[in-house]
Amino acid sequence: MKDIVSQDLDQRAESRGAAHAPAELSISVAGMTCAGCAGRVERALEALPGVASAQVNLALERADVRLTSARAPELAEALRAAGFAAREERVTLAIDGMTCASCAGRVERALVGAPGVVAAEANLALDRAEVRRLRGAADDAELLAAVRAAGYEAALIGEAAPAPDAPHAGAERWDLPLAAVLTAPLLAQMIAMQIDPAWRMPGWAELILATPVFAWCGRRFHRGALAAARARTANMDTLVSMGTTAAWGFSVWLLLSAHAGHAPHLYFEAAAVIVTLVLAGKALESRAKRAASAALRELMALRPDRARILRAGQEVEVPLAEVCVGDMVILRPGERAPVDGTLVRGESEFDESLVTGEPLPVPRLIGEAVPAGAVNGTGLVRLRADRVGRDTTLARIAELVARAQTGKAPVQRLVDRIASVFVPAVLAIAVLTLAGWLAAGAPLDAAVSAAISVLVIACPCALGLATPTALVAGTGAAARAGILIKDIVTLERAARIDAVIFDKTGTLTLGKPEVTEIRPLADLPPDALLRLAASVQRGSEHPLGRALVAAAQGQPLSEPEAFRAVVGAGVEARIDGALVRIGRQDFAAPAAAAPLQAQAAQMAGAGGTVVWVARAGTPLGLIALSDAPRADAAEAVAALRRRGVAVSLLTGDAEPAARAMAARLGIADVTAGVRPEGKAVAVQALIARGRRVAMVGDGINDAPALAAADLGIAMGGGADAAMEVAGVTLARPRPTLVAAALDVAGATSAKIRQNLFWAFAWNTLCIPVAAAGLLDPAVAGAAMALSSVSVVGNSLLLTRWKPVQERAR
Repeated sequence: MKDIVSQDLDQRAESRGAAHAPAELSISVAGMTCAGCAGRVERALEALPGVASAQVNLALERADVRLTSARAPELAEALRAAGFAAREERVTLAIDGMTCASCAGRVERALVGAPGVVAAEANLALDRAEVRRLRGAADDAELLAAVRAAGYEAALIGEAAPAPDAPHAGAERWDLPLAAVLTAPLLAQMIAMQIDPAWRMPGWAELILATPVFAWCGRRFHRGALAAARARTANMDTLVSMGTTAAWGFSVWLLLSAHAGHAPHLYFEAAAVIVTLVLAGKALESRAKRAASAALRELMALRPDRARILRAGQEVEVPLAEVCVGDMVILRPGERAPVDGTLVRGESEFDESLVTGEPLPVPRLIGEAVPAGAVNGTGLVRLRADRVGRDTTLARIAELVARAQTGKAPVQRLVDRIASVFVPAVLAIAVLTLAGWLAAGAPLDAAVSAAISVLVIACPCALGLATPTALVAGTGAAARAGILIKDIVTLERAARIDAVIFDKTGTLTLGKPEVTEIRPLADLPPDALLRLAASVQRGSEHPLGRALVAAAQGQPLSEPEAFRAVVGAGVEARIDGALVRIGRQDFAAPAAAAPLQAQAAQMAGAGGTVVWVARAGTPLGLIALSDAPRADAAEAVAALRRRGVAVSLLTGDAEPAARAMAARLGIADVTAGVRPEGKAVAVQALIARGRRVAMVGDGINDAPALAAADLGIAMGGGADAAMEVAGVTLARPRPTLVAAALDVAGATSAKIRQNLFWAFAWNTLCIPVAAAGLLDPAVAGAAMALSSVSVVGNSLLLTRWKPVQERAR
């Protein structure tokens, strides 16, 4: 019955592969605003080969497509080319049964053949697959069925959540201990026979000991090989199963056909030792993989499962998923914050080390923000939930780590292509080895022994684990240090960076400027000028705006009307009916007289940032603000220069203030007075000169430059727009982590290269040695297990990585 079901699934998988898509598909389309847009979408889709018809519902923002052969990626690309976007969603699956790179490739191909799937990436190190599919185009059951049809088991897991246990994990827990106990006498016999060939147990005793190991303890390999055969492919299980079956079956035949009084040379010990050693290698490999991915599990362990909130004046405990924005969350001493919130009652100290890295608790007062995962100190407090679920700081960090770990490097795609033909090639070499030895007149047992050795020494799992284990370990170590890497492409770019451009305010400085000087014009009192400026800035989130409001604390402020922020220039609002502008001179008072401009230059020369205040185009005065550099800013610049990286300062501040700060930090290359779009142009100009450029910033005005750079690095605590476009986010606002990010990227890339060299060299050298008959099958099995364990162990060394500053402590 099971075979019939499997054949049915296979047939459905084949039919999907032939049609590449279901007969009908519904696509959620973004960007349509009118009937003309709907028509363009229909025409774009119907122009694709394999699309029979397309109907668009503008109200529902949906396109219903009838297909003959087109696939989801082609539909998404056609919409993008027409100026629209197919809305996508991500689904993460836990995969059971993947043993090597060819398995991962087969899972990916099966998933891409499922309805509505745009792309799929299987990660052998994490035993999971991440799927991008068209929103609403398919259900989860079809993804699971596609994986099962390929010969594996799958289960849905939540975003960035740990994978559930494999279905057979409990039953297989005792396989290794049982195999070890039964194999020990056979292994002892192998050693004893090197001393005296006469020390050999009866053949039937070998059969009794080896059969449970081969048939029961090795069933996972036989099961995997059968599933691969049904899917008309081959993998590592195929090699192990065929090798052990050949050794056990050949020994049974020799035992049954032996003449009375003649003790044939049997290979039962080879079958048992191979199974036992490969099981041991898999156990060590699994343990190392789990250690490499510990960072993600540690992050998710910081998230409480339940929260205590106020509902209708009553304190109730609810699952975390039921907490909504605006809910009042009650935190008792020692509890973790389940959401990002604002303190509205009580005061306490919070351990926020997971975000800031500071070991000391941080005092929090009413009105201050508390991130999810922070541990409450001794106070009983209430938080207003500002961000819940996926939007919390903790969830976003975990998602970044998970996305980075499930990515696939370009070099891994090459490895996958090699792995797809690796196992069939090994099977062919084994057959040629058998035939060659027999043709050379060798005994049958010697020919079989050499062929078995070829089968079991080949190690496609080492190839498959080389990149993902290093990636998981490296990004996990980086996350512990507060460096969040978006994906593998970002990591590869970071390893090649040779120039870093810093923004100034909030990046190299604290981003908490203070008013240092007020110069009003005519008879306007300084307090009046400050009140006017603070009244306008009440609607601003810019650090300079907040500093002006803080300086005017305690003074009566007017309510601004028609507030508008002009990125890189300043802000404007109507105060008592008059338009007041604050910011750069060319924005606030472009017609200012030369003497006033000279005053502004003098104030800026002292190292302050000067803002102009004007009403209806008439200058009212100048306000200087200064921002202290971060404690480790100079050290960050020095660390980058020691690495041979060129460092520049790119800022919208006036040149005198920028150069004064640059001189304090040891930066010689300064570009000042640049608007946001100008920052992107400056980055592109440096790239055009052959540099590989990283841009470091924290504000909305830095987002264009972050996107334009080879590598965008956003400082933690900065604007969401900056973190959205950046490839690396520093969870802790420490400039020294920039050099650390380049360091961990280089270390991870080096590990990937080492692992790939080892995996390829191992197979290149050992397969010919085995074919030459120089390796006993049992030794070959041990060598195969050692190869994958050594690759994972080498990657595991990355988990010890720490930034230079932490190593010195």
